[in-house]
Amino acid sequence: MKSGLVVIITILLVFCSCKREVRPQAIGFKDKNIKKTEPLSKKQLVNWHLLDIELDTVPGISYYRAYDSLLATKKPQKTIIVAVIDGEMDIDHKQLKNTIWVNSDEILKNGKDDDNNGYIDDIHGWNFLGNTNGENNRYVNFEFTRILKKLAPVYAEKPITEQKDSVLFALYQKAKSEHTKQLAYFLNEKDNYDRLYSWYFEAKKEFTKYLGDKAFTVKELDSLKNTKTGSAIESIHYTVLIDCIENNIDDDFVIKRKEHAREMIEKLLNTDYNDRQIQGDNPDDITDIIYGNNIVNNNIAFLNHGTKTAGVISYINSKNDIKIMPLAISAYGDEHDKDIALAIRYAVDNGAHVINMSFGKEFSMYPEWVFSAIKYADQHNVLVISSAGNLSNDLNSIDYFPNDNLANGTEVSDNFLLVGATTHFLGKELKAESSNYGNIDVDIFAPGENIYTTYPKDQYIDDFGGTSSASAVTAGVAALLLSYYPDLTARQVKHILMDSGIEYRFNVKVDDSILPFNQLSRSGKVINAYNAFIKADNILKN
Repeated sequence: MKSGLVVIITILLVFCSCKREVRPQAIGFKDKNIKKTEPLSKKQLVNWHLLDIELDTVPGISYYRAYDSLLATKKPQKTIIVAVIDGEMDIDHKQLKNTIWVNSDEILKNGKDDDNNGYIDDIHGWNFLGNTNGENNRYVNFEFTRILKKLAPVYAEKPITEQKDSVLFALYQKAKSEHTKQLAYFLNEKDNYDRLYSWYFEAKKEFTKYLGDKAFTVKELDSLKNTKTGSAIESIHYTVLIDCIENNIDDDFVIKRKEHAREMIEKLLNTDYNDRQIQGDNPDDITDIIYGNNIVNNNIAFLNHGTKTAGVISYINSKNDIKIMPLAISAYGDEHDKDIALAIRYAVDNGAHVINMSFGKEFSMYPEWVFSAIKYADQHNVLVISSAGNLSNDLNSIDYFPNDNLANGTEVSDNFLLVGATTHFLGKELKAESSNYGNIDVDIFAPGENIYTTYPKDQYIDDFGGTSSASAVTAGVAALLLSYYPDLTARQVKHILMDSGIEYRFNVKVDDSILPFNQLSRSGKVINAYNAFIKADNILKN
């Protein structure tokens, strides 16, 4: 009997040891279980986009939860290259410098195209805004300005009846209307900043009589109250200075804003301004690629957007090996379709796995060039992620570029994600107020308000917002996923992110309306890293 008992116990032990593996379950949103009543702490606000809806009751991407439970015993399998097509970038920032992509086939400063890719000394990517003299564009035309400049000689003097069936004439009319509207807006902006400049420096000149070299502070200005010059604080000059001090407006701000407003008029909206004078190429010829330079970190104090997007991506991948490839095409104004297309192709040809494009526009002169480049990326298994824009528009009703389709038509490929932005508010304010939306073009949403990230000269900010940051968050998660599961295709990653997100069905504010959040995009969801890893693991194991 004793030996029989031993046999039974042995069989039971073997049976127990062979029970099926219990896999982690995806998380979801259950309204009745979420009772967040207290505001976020300062620490939570800094990293809110990385928190979890169940554990923290914050609608983040569950980044920490994924690391703590799913990735604790795993190791990254591959170095992922993320091309950041944006503005120039501070590649020497302490957080970024060790992640910047290096073209190992190129010898720096020898003046030769060692790898025969068409770009000389492109050791850290390429700047499509510049020339071989090291000059770089800071202001370029809006796209509707370029269209107006190109089409006005053809259509300006012709009656509407002669052109009623012309697609180009319709584009010309739309561009002309937008140009008229924006010119009026920026002329008003220029008047406002000219006025501020005049008032501010007149006020400083007046109070210098009384304060000399002393700092212009509220305390110093108010110290005049009980003196014989006390009447000075009753003047308009006193009011101007107090308002400026309280709003952190100083000499530098006033001078730069006045100059910026002037440049916007003279360059972004001026049809006589040649915004390719520095590059010297033909912007209407996609085969003319000999332009630009390898200085990807010029103008970083002025054009800081690329540094911010890179910081979001690098932080999400701080525990695995990632390389960021800087490709500069964005200045003040709208990106050229030619630069967008060539930058995508450069990224693909030089080994990028993910491309992030945190920019957009409502007009496109050569959308077919960009479509072709996106399809080229698809053919080479590269995921392209872009921002949905920040004008609070329904993209079902208007055109928006870059995109993977035209006028809500057939998509040119299945490797493109357009991303809207969410906030940390769990409720009617979940959609970022400025974020575009639409369940045809917008694929998914991601955190995109008050995001902590890098800023030029080793600084950090905690207020990077808009769909630019949402796109960067999505690119960061895509790169993270690929680093652990490098066998996934770009198309698989796209659909994993869309299918595994958290669906929120409650109503949110959309302009003056109220709509269910899950109707604002194709997936109806917010990306979630924890769920994405579970889904990826299930796909590869089945």
